[in-house]
Amino acid sequence: MAPTKYFLVAAEVLPEVILKVAEANRMLRAGEARTALEAARSVGISRSAFYKYRDAVHPFTDMRTEHIITFYALLKNNPGVLSNVLSIFAASGANILTINQSIPTNGCAAVTISAETSGMTLTLEQLLIDTGRLSGVVRFEILAG
Repeated sequence: MAPTKYFLVAAEVLPEVILKVAEANRMLRAGEARTALEAARSVGISRSAFYKYRDAVHPFTDMRTEHIITFYALLKNNPGVLSNVLSIFAASGANILTINQSIPTNGCAAVTISAETSGMTLTLEQLLIDTGRLSGVVRFEILAG
């Protein structure tokens, strides 16, 4: 059997059934539905569709639990930019393991940050949004996880 491959795909391009399976899974985990049938009916899919995809559909935020994730940032070479990025990590509860920074060229430096994320109080999406909005952050994304 071939190893399972994973893809990171924007929710907007997924078939509706996949999004409904993800919602049904969330409802079961949250206790909003007691059974798979109840969850499937609530989101408007058949029980067989739910069972077909339930073990293969997981929200991106599930990656953060007990994982080490490496982030890539392209930062302007301005005082305090890296410090502001690290402040968001500290506030999120992530435990930074490594930081690697290139020598700035053309006014920007490439930075990789590896962090253990099981203690995070923010979702990965919110960490990406908050960090990406900082002044001096040209690019911020997940490199590996």
